[in-house]
Amino acid sequence: MAKVLIVYYSRSGNTEKMAEAVAEGARGVSGVEVEVRPVGEVTPDDLLAAEGIIMGSPTYYGSMAAEVKSLIDESVKYHGQFTGKVGGAFASSGGPGGGNETTVLDIVKALLIHGMIVQGDSAGDHYGAIAVGAPDERSRGECEKLGRRVAELAVRLGE
Repeated sequence: MAKVLIVYYSRSGNTEKMAEAVAEGARGVSGVEVEVRPVGEVTPDDLLAAEGIIMGSPTYYGSMAAEVKSLIDESVKYHGQFTGKVGGAFASSGGPGGGNETTVLDIVKALLIHGMIVQGDSAGDHYGAIAVGAPDERSRGECEKLGRRVAELAVRLGE
């Protein structure tokens, strides 16, 4: 069974709501165990134990929260051991043009440097799910689609 770990940091609760929507999408895939945890409760060992890793962060100054970056920095001790795992990212911001895409791309860059596989979306939030403020119906749908996409790919690669 493929394990998908959804890791997030949330100060206001908006990114946490997105994480739950991502999990909902992943849970709809057969053969997947889904775990949702705040970044403060995740270690690099936890990341290593998952076949799929989806990270979410609010946007601070156009990038991810320090708490998310810290976990990524700590994961360097396993550099090269994430190769072939499936990754994804999501972000929330306080307003349109608030840096969501740059935040998602910063997370995706770290996952790619780890050798992970990140699948884009040709019809939706191309790089990863985003929300402005609390996730609305559109954002929730994109989060669910992200979770489903990562979970399906993790299962296929594990066959």
